[in-house]
Formats: sequence, structure tokens, C-alpha cells
Amino acid sequence: MRTNALGMATVLAAALTMTACGSDGDRDDHDDGPVTERTPNILFVIMDDVGADQLRAMGYGGVEGPATPSIDALAANGVRFRNTWSMPECSPGRSALMTGRYPLRNNIYQAIGPNDLANSQVDPWEMTVAKVLATAGYQSGMFGKFHLAGPEHNEAGDGTPAQLGWHYFYGWTGGLPGSIDTSAGGVAPHGTYSCGFVPDASQPNGADAGACYLPGGGCVALAGKNDAGDAPGLQCLSRGGVLVPNAACQAEPPAGLVFERENAHYVSPLVVNRDGKLEEAALTDPRGRGFRTTIEVDAAIAWIKDRRAAGTPWMATLSFSSPHTPLQPPPGHLLRSGIGARLTAACDDPINQRRLADAMIEALDTELARLLVETGIARQADDGRLIYDPATSDTMVVVVGDNGSFGPTVKLPFDPQRAKGSAYQTGVWVPLIVSGPLVEQPDRSVEHMVNATDVFRLFADIAVVDLAATVTRRIDAEELLPYLRDPAQPAIRQFNFTQGGLNLQANNGVNPPCVFNGNLCSHTPISKGVCEDNGGVWWGPGADDPSVLEGDLRHCWEVNQAIYRHDSVNYERNRITMGATVYQAVRDEHYKLVRNRALDYDPAIDGPVEVVTEEFYRIDQAVPVPRLDRAEDDLLARVLPLTSHERARLEALRAELDAILASQHACPGDGNGDGVVDETDLAEYARIAAEWGLSSLYDFNLDGLTNAQDLAVIQANMGPCPR
Repeated sequence: MRTNALGMATVLAAALTMTACGSDGDRDDHDDGPVTERTPNILFVIMDDVGADQLRAMGYGGVEGPATPSIDALAANGVRFRNTWSMPECSPGRSALMTGRYPLRNNIYQAIGPNDLANSQVDPWEMTVAKVLATAGYQSGMFGKFHLAGPEHNEAGDGTPAQLGWHYFYGWTGGLPGSIDTSAGGVAPHGTYSCGFVPDASQPNGADAGACYLPGGGCVALAGKNDAGDAPGLQCLSRGGVLVPNAACQAEPPAGLVFERENAHYVSPLVVNRDGKLEEAALTDPRGRGFRTTIEVDAAIAWIKDRRAAGTPWMATLSFSSPHTPLQPPPGHLLRSGIGARLTAACDDPINQRRLADAMIEALDTELARLLVETGIARQADDGRLIYDPATSDTMVVVVGDNGSFGPTVKLPFDPQRAKGSAYQTGVWVPLIVSGPLVEQPDRSVEHMVNATDVFRLFADIAVVDLAATVTRRIDAEELLPYLRDPAQPAIRQFNFTQGGLNLQANNGVNPPCVFNGNLCSHTPISKGVCEDNGGVWWGPGADDPSVLEGDLRHCWEVNQAIYRHDSVNYERNRITMGATVYQAVRDEHYKLVRNRALDYDPAIDGPVEVVTEEFYRIDQAVPVPRLDRAEDDLLARVLPLTSHERARLEALRAELDAILASQHACPGDGNGDGVVDETDLAEYARIAAEWGLSSLYDFNLDGLTNAQDLAVIQANMGPCPR
């Protein structure tokens, strides 16, 4: 039986007279006293590219998984939602979490890139979770990766976090870390140092000593490894500096050092939104230099402490950038499992990359523990264990992955060939852990279907917000709170849904082709650098790999066209698979339907042809080996025909998928999404056209401009939107 948000007041009242964190037997000298009778605070932790396959807490982790004692402790004292779907990539997944809406409602189908129009970003009129919580008196801060909008092709630019409701933002709006600076700050030619720093002397071009120059001035002499085993080069990079190997400090840094270059997870352009003001820090600013995970946690800790002092409810979104590519070693002191000693200085080596991903997840876990302890949500035992008691906490802790794991990091028995960027299980099945005072009978698992959109509703229910009265747009979120309160809660969702595809670019543009493993072409990477950071070969502008037959291509199908033109006789043997440009999936308790669309090259017409495929699978969440949607298990491809039961489930899934896709109706002219084309749209169009004129929600013809052609669309469609 479902309970609406307004009906939660009685339930919440019983949970909100808790004492401060720590049981009587484990309390330290600091005691915040009784929690006031108000709704709980929310700590929202988003892990980047961490699928269900990565975590022991979800029942998996492979033969060799990352050490995550802090997440394990939260899971042991909370609820593990073991059947959670997100979207196949980071921006649509994060948008689902923050708006409670599927990609089809906002056109965010893939990671937002610099060429994507405002029409494929979270729009300024969207009721984000931050705006919803604000109606209940919450302050919201976000720390780390944003990737919901901007800054390119967006009127608000780097100010989008504030525009979308966050009172404070400290992090990176673009989302993706930059490429690794293989020159290590200009001390060697590009390509010398694949990890972005000078390794120790046992490695080529390495050094056991050197001069560490800092961007704000000053120099520190470094020699030998530190207690954590970090070479001087990594020590210097962690400080935000550039190491000149085997050199002594001088009054001025030598010519040729470069501090204005991104270096993946260590040097990034920091953005701050605070008190309605925007600050864009230069790459030389020390605040954006250092390990991203640590920077993100430091900022979250400081803000949470301020909010605790203020005494108002808060939601802190700790939006980790890690372990997203490029994979890069964390500082050694964050690695307590010993994995640091097994990492090499070859960050482009596939075997090492798996260990790097594990190390980055472990570093995330270590820093999460620090946040929990320093903010009073948990405490550390003498032996280092995290002591967390949800019953005595005033904070709900929610930990989730934004999408499935990146292929090379996938843990067996999950399928690395059907990972992030696909609608298959490995691409969309994510961990979700919820702990805190509203959890009854912790240390249990929920096997019922849950969607990333449901987290949006959970936060509204925690804050006792009536969503029906607060959000006028259609949301796709179902309830989660009943699962926390009632271990016997029946399934709420009868179906689950996910989708991905291509974002909207001006004049039907797409990201140029990137070929992975010589056999799959994708439009997901937004640039040559991102393509190569993820192990791909770029066929777009500037292509320079020897395997590229024809560069400067726009579409994946043109790659097969080039292969055909090069050797038509052997085309069928040499052609590559086209990654889907539209990928959707729906499931019920036991079965899953995957529908893919792709453009491929047809030699008969010397041009593209759309290929639509359907796949049908029996799936589950068994431990340790789940039944997955592997190619060889497609029920539509087997020799035996479907049983009557299977046929019925297939038709039900088809009907559900079609119904979901048909639930979003076009409404030309309704730029602000309020369901009517009216004077408000005319006024907003006029403002944007006069003040900005470029990409906006009022760019109806998708040419990258907001101009008279778009005004004509508004004028031609005045009145209510189709229902």
C-alpha cells in the first residue's frame, strides 16, 4: 500500500527526536545534544561510473574489487536497493536523480558536451530537487561534478548550479575531467608521462628527487618517497605543483613550465556559485589544484559545518568526479588496502587501468569516511573502523552510482562489452544505499525494481513536501520511503525503464565518430581527447591514428563507408559495429526488452540506413552470478520459439515501452514547459533574444539561435499544449 508524502508527517515525527550521532558506548567528548524536531538533513553521495558490479555491498565486486569499508558500513546499517536502474550515461543519470524525470522529457540522452544546445540540458524552469527542498526550508550545496547544464550554449553558463536552485556550488560545471597532461607541466615532451607526473627513478625518465614549483610562487625540494609510497612527482602534483626532476629550487622557475594546463583529476578549472555570485577560478588557482576527490570533500565538510552551526536543514550533494576517466593514481595516503604498491606509472595500460579504477574508488571511500567523521555523522574507532548508527543520526545518507561502469573497469561476471553507454544491465544497473533515522530494521536488501528518478521523490518525502502541489511538470518517480519504513513493503514499480541516445546539437550535428577496440563506433565522446582518454580511435577532425582510413568524418556510418571504399571485397569481414544512436530498455520482475536503433552504411545506396533491433532476455539479481542480458542469451535469437508465457511478457514489455515513449508530447512554442503557449513565452523569448540571442529553450528550430524564426513558432501555436 502506497503512502503519499503528506501522510509521512506522523511517521517522520517518531524518527526526529533522536540523539546526536554515536551510541552511549561509543560517544566521544563532543555531543551536539538532541536533534530538534525537524526533518532530517540529507547527505547525497553520487559516484561516477560505479555500477553494481563494483561493490561488495551489492553482492558483487569480482575476483578483485575495490576496498570500500565506509560504504560497506553504510550498507550494513541501511537498506541496499539491489535492483536499481539509472540511465546509461552520466548527464541523463544525474538529471533523473535531480528532476525525477526520464530523458525523453528534457532531451538529455548522453553526457552533455560543449556542442549540445540548451534544449539538451536541465532547463531553468525545471523543479530540481534543490528547488523542491527549498520549499521546506532546506539549504542545498553541491560539491564536485555538476554536468547538468552548461557552460557552453547556455545563457547562464557556469552560473547554472545557482539558476537550478543550489544555494552553494563548489566544483566543475563541465563534468568531465580534462585529459592527463603527459608533459607533466612542460618538463618533458607530450606523451612522456602517461599518469601526468614524473615517476620514480625505476621508471623511464623518472626521478627520485626534484624541485617542486608551486603556481602561486615558491618551491619545495622533494627527495625520496613519502610514507605512503608516493614518488616526488606525485607528491608535487598532489600539492598542485610541477616537479622539475633532479633539479634544485631556484628563485624563479625555469622557462617552459606550464601551470595553465589541465591535468585530469589534479588540475581543473574550479567554479564557485555563492550568494548569487559566480566565480571562475584560473587553472593557476591553488583551490583547483590537488586531487579532485579531496577538494570535493574538503568543500563539503566546510559547508556542512556551517549549516550545522546555522541550525537549518540541509542537503549536501557530494558529487564525486571519480573514478571517471582519465584514470589516474590517487595520493597514496588514501589507499589503505595496499593497492598503491601495485600501481604502475603506465596509466594507459589496460591491466593497470583496472587497478587504477579500484584505487580511485578506494580513495573515494576513504575521503567519504573523513567527511562522515568530521561532520559528526559517524565516528572512527581506534582500529580505523567507521562507527555509524543510523538510529542516532540526524542525517539521511544516500549513496548511488550515476550509471554503469566503464567497460575496461567492469568486474566479472558482468559484461564489459555491454557496459556504460548501453541499455544493457552492466550499463544501467547501479548501487543504491540508503541509511539514516528513517530506516527500520537496517542491514537488509530490497530486491524490488527502483529507478534513479525515485531518489528525487525520496528526498521530497523526507522533507514532507507535497510533490503534486509543488511540481507541475510530469515526473516519473515512484516512492522509496515505504521500503525504508516497512521491510515487508510489496513492489511499487511493475516496470523499470532506461534510455540513451544523442543530444541535440545545432543543425542536426553529432559528436564525431570514435572507434573502440577496432570493432565499435560511438558518438558518445565529445572530443578527440575524450575519445583517446577512453581508449578509442578518433575519426573526426584532427584524426591522426595510423588505423584511420579517412579522417574528418561526422558520422559513424561514414567509418564503414571509408572501410568499404578502401576494400569493398573484404567489407563484410572488416566492417565495424555501429553503436546505437537510440537505446532503450524496459523490464518487469523477470524479463527485459532492449530496443536499439543505429545508422549503418548501405553500399547499395552509398549512404546511411536505419537499423532497428529488439532483444529479449530473462534476467535476475542472483548472487554471486546474476543472469545478464548477454548476446548469447537473447531469447529472440534462439532456435526454439518463445513459450506462450514468454510471448505474453514480451508483448507486455513492448506495450509498456511504447506507452512510456508516447507519454511526452511535443509542444512547439512552450519554451518554459508550463503546458501552454502564451504571453509568458512571448515575454521570455523577447528577453532572451535581446540579451542573449543564442541557444536557449526558445530555439525551436535548433539552429543555435533564438531569433525571429523561433518567434514565429510561438505565434503559430498560441494556446494549451496537446495532451
